[in-house]
Amino acid sequence: MSANPKAEESLLLREDRDGICTLIMNRPAQMNLLTSEMLDALQESFNQISADQRVRVVVLAANGKGFCAGHDIKEIRALKELPKIEALFAKCSRMMQSITALPQPVIARVQGAAAAAGCQLVAQCDLAIASDAAKFTTPGVTWGFFCSTPGVAVGRNISRKRAMEMLLTGDLVDAQKAAEWGLVNRVVPAAELEAATIELATRIAEKPPVTVATGKRAFYEQMELGAAKAYEAASCAISASFAHDEGRQGMDAFLEKRKPPKH
Repeated sequence: MSANPKAEESLLLREDRDGICTLIMNRPAQMNLLTSEMLDALQESFNQISADQRVRVVVLAANGKGFCAGHDIKEIRALKELPKIEALFAKCSRMMQSITALPQPVIARVQGAAAAAGCQLVAQCDLAIASDAAKFTTPGVTWGFFCSTPGVAVGRNISRKRAMEMLLTGDLVDAQKAAEWGLVNRVVPAAELEAATIELATRIAEKPPVTVATGKRAFYEQMELGAAKAYEAASCAISASFAHDEGRQGMDAFLEKRKPPKH
């Protein structure tokens, strides 16, 4: 954690170590709500990270008991007018899509409840590791505002039936069920969450960075295509990987039965 005495006042903290950048949402008393200011802070950080070749993996975490409780309903209520509310959600959607657009993989480290847009944030990350205390919910339907935007990310992580169950009931999904459904990769005891996340991030950070970046981009591109177009796009991506220096060095190492070079 930063030694800066003003760090505790920052909306978003950043820690960099061994190619792993950890972003920590730092409004624990407000359950790390995605206010306009928090969205701006996340967007600015993602913009900076996207051009930072020193960063191999991003971990998105949060301070406090909860991971993220979604949007600030008081803020939305105060906006009143439809164009202003639409502008806020457009800002959020841009930030969410920035996670997918990053060349670096992003791992959500979920220590507590992730609700509504907070659940969306977990689903939007490339990977997620959850504490056994974590819970997930998209409860807007109960209050008269269906969680439509969270449904975009959640519906791309789990089956349609499971996603609609979450969206239509607003029920809490515990961490183990979230793992079974595919919303998170794995569940660990709370005391092991940070270590488990760093272990996964370190393994990914050791992989060739250009290969990881192009592979991540190609994966998401082909997921939006029909099978024929998906194979066409994936064929181009894997061909480029083999032709790149990283791929050539890797092939040499494979054929010579030695470990691949570190990058």
